[in-house]
Amino acid sequence: MTLVELGSAIGLALSTVREHKMRSFLTVLGVIIGTGTIIGVGSIIAGLDGAITNVLRSFGTNTAIIFKFPIGFTNVSADEVRRKPLRYEDGVAIAERCPSVQAVSPYLFPNSFTSGPQINMARYKGNELYQPQIGGTEASYAQGGSAEMKEGRFFTDPENEHHMPVIVVGEDVPRALMNGEDPIGKWIDVNGHKFEIIGVMMRGPSPPGQDDTRLLLPYFTMHKMFPAARENMLVVVAKPDKLPAAIDEARAVLRIMRRVPVDKPDDFFISTSEQMVEQFHSVTAMVALVMVVLSSIGLLVGGIGVMNIMLVSVTERTREIGIRKAIGARRSDIVLQFLTEAVVLTGLGGLIGMTVGWLISLISRTIFPSLPTAVPVWAAVLGVVVSVAVGLFFGIWPANKAARLDPVVALRYE
Repeated sequence: MTLVELGSAIGLALSTVREHKMRSFLTVLGVIIGTGTIIGVGSIIAGLDGAITNVLRSFGTNTAIIFKFPIGFTNVSADEVRRKPLRYEDGVAIAERCPSVQAVSPYLFPNSFTSGPQINMARYKGNELYQPQIGGTEASYAQGGSAEMKEGRFFTDPENEHHMPVIVVGEDVPRALMNGEDPIGKWIDVNGHKFEIIGVMMRGPSPPGQDDTRLLLPYFTMHKMFPAARENMLVVVAKPDKLPAAIDEARAVLRIMRRVPVDKPDDFFISTSEQMVEQFHSVTAMVALVMVVLSSIGLLVGGIGVMNIMLVSVTERTREIGIRKAIGARRSDIVLQFLTEAVVLTGLGGLIGMTVGWLISLISRTIFPSLPTAVPVWAAVLGVVVSVAVGLFFGIWPANKAARLDPVVALRYE
């Protein structure tokens, strides 16, 4: 097959598409939907993967999080939820006994995971913020890099020790409560308690589209405000390049503090950012697989439509096929002609689908600016390859049927 023959076949295929625009569009609608889904969902998954990966890695490469059950993208059993909480004293013991640990920051949650959700509310001059993310911690939390200040300052150890009514808020709290007022020095009501805002944090690690509504109190102030709070998380910052050693040391100390028998597994869980990233990648890989399977249904429907319309085309052009064979066309020429038409048809559908997918990506990025959607190369290549493969696969039968026609019978066909 020469380039001239291929160009002639493509030109003939394009002229056939132009003659039957609506029929051609309806024929490849399934291909458009399937390809558009691959491109659009692929871009969203890629953007979400990048955003969540950045969120998880923002905890730091030398940071480990210790909690009574796994934090991340794994299933949590009822037994793990019922484990006894970590204590403030556990964090103190890790800081004192682990030479590879640079700092330990306790983080106290207001709610118990076994007693159900609790309604929290922040108020300022009639404005209300429903269910803010309240937590109690120490000055080392900011020193370890878990909180960066945008305005004001973080609370100090003396303020924590004296149970001072001060609070540091997330970036979106002033907008939600104060309508553009300077938040520093303002007093807000949190669950009936008054607190002075001394700092505003830069947007912290959060999924795309979620507001930063953190309210961080000094640990002992938080404990005074929520006397029944028992759920502690420990943020352990290791010395440079000492994270594995710090984890081993912290595990040994916690097993002693929690009196875990030698032959029993840990009754707590230590997570690192890289572990959570790997867990999330396994989730996105599964979602991508499901997306490909669902898109294949659209491509299958589109392929069946292409085969059907090509069979109709063979019937409509029986006399033309007879004339071509009578003047010397070979079977391979007829097969090439119809296969080229099928590939051109599905290829155009694939290009339209790519455009639709790109528009989905653009709209998603417009609606969720924090979601860095981008059409991945693998999705674009896969969309084109699959659409062309659909044309080849489903065009083989109609092309062979056309090539097997008897020229004498074809010339007599009306």
